[in-house]
Amino acid sequence: MANMLKITLVKSTIGSKPQHVKTIEALGLRKIHQVVEKQDNPQMRGMIQKVRHLVTVEEI
Repeated sequence: MANMLKITLVKSTIGSKPQHVKTIEALGLRKIHQVVEKQDNPQMRGMIQKVRHLVTVEEI
């Protein structure tokens, strides 16, 4: 596994379940095409798995 993950919000959270919206906010994403870099760990992987239809992920 890589040390860092580059997470990009590619789809709007409008109409998403409230739990998914909170997960996106917890990842630090607010706007479409915003990119954040997070540490690669099982907690981040779990959060990404829940909202995988809204984000893209790259290992860096």
